[in-house]
Amino acid sequence: MVKIGLEIHGYINTHEKLFCTCKVGHGLKHALPNTNICPICTGQPGSKPLLPNKEAVKKAIQIALVLGCKVSKKMPWQRKHYSWPDLPKGFQSTMSGPHSIPNGISGNFMGIGITECHLEEDPAAWNPETGEIDYNRSGSPLIEIVTDPDFKSKEEVVDWLRNLLAVLDYIKVIDRNFGVKADVNISIGGGKRVEIKNVNSLRKISDAIDVEVDRQEKDLPKIQQTRSYDEKAGTTKLMRTKDNAQDYRFISDPDLPVLEISEEWIEKLKKSLPETPQDKLKKLIEEYKIEKKYAEMLIKKLSLVELFEKTLEKIKPEIAIPWVTIELLSVANYNKLDVDEMKIDSNHFIELLEAIQENKIIELKAKDILRKWVPNSISPSEEINNSLTISGEEVKNMAKEVILENSKAVEDYKSGKTWAINFLIGQIMKKSNKRADFKFAKKILEDLLK
Repeated sequence: MVKIGLEIHGYINTHEKLFCTCKVGHGLKHALPNTNICPICTGQPGSKPLLPNKEAVKKAIQIALVLGCKVSKKMPWQRKHYSWPDLPKGFQSTMSGPHSIPNGISGNFMGIGITECHLEEDPAAWNPETGEIDYNRSGSPLIEIVTDPDFKSKEEVVDWLRNLLAVLDYIKVIDRNFGVKADVNISIGGGKRVEIKNVNSLRKISDAIDVEVDRQEKDLPKIQQTRSYDEKAGTTKLMRTKDNAQDYRFISDPDLPVLEISEEWIEKLKKSLPETPQDKLKKLIEEYKIEKKYAEMLIKKLSLVELFEKTLEKIKPEIAIPWVTIELLSVANYNKLDVDEMKIDSNHFIELLEAIQENKIIELKAKDILRKWVPNSISPSEEINNSLTISGEEVKNMAKEVILENSKAVEDYKSGKTWAINFLIGQIMKKSNKRADFKFAKKILEDLLK
């Protein structure tokens, strides 16, 4: 039987690093290397850490709460020693280790046991090929979530991770723009555990599990191993065995005080947590009477469901649903963007849908306007005023002109090729600059061609 456990690492969403006031490196996409640093985050001799970033501690506790963990009241910092170019101090400040008390322990999320979750600092970025090191991200706050080995298949792992990331998005505690990595622990009945290090996407996690399970079935591990996943080769490669594993020499950090967390603060954080995707799903179905398949689409992205809820304040659900779940997502997909990368102002979106709801413009024109909102929306008022639906009499006159100008299509239609009417409707739409109502234009044509 296959047993799988995960160690998940994500960047906590804060403005400053964990022990200094430098801006977090992952929030400075275009910063030059080694420009967002200070003596603390580069481990200069004599430098001492500031007290831990309160926002990072708060969000680590919120993560523990949504994972159903027991939140620790006292949390000592440990020094995890190892000699590596990306670690300027020679040790990592962490709440993990053999004598640690993590932020949260003994949780359960969607049927999977949570061993612990803890806060720690990020090392620097080291390029082993060039030897270059960028300390911009050194000291950024990280969360590590360790699960029990409760997964039995790659499908369970991927589905669970999707739900976990959705919840963490909802409570706005991690920065998804800069990725989530996982160490995947795999064992087969009778064999020793193998750890696959630093797999950085759901697809790669799924592929790595496939590859490693297949390898273990052919060659059952007799000793614990740490391996890396080679995507190009479609295999995992040995990094080290338990016999030569590093001794991290954990000790209590003398420069950092034990964090003492009050029960009052824990309760306050618990009450301040926003709705989870499951809460949103129930609300959409029971309160807003949204069909389940659309509700499930909406809750996948917090930005999407929040836009939908704001839209419902002024727009009928039957109009809002297709425009949020189909039209908006289609524009994002066509432009190869995540919907979060489209900065849609809810007021602009409501203004556009109000024009449709009040029959000021036709849906075809509204789609044109929406397509221009990449990457940012703008007020559609000017385009709406220039695209107001034309009167029935104007459409009728255009239809007569189109019939006179397109005798071949008219003959085809009258001879039984009913699809030819679509060409004629297209000509009306062209003449009207997409201001004619499609259904009305079709009816007028059918009447005139009888």
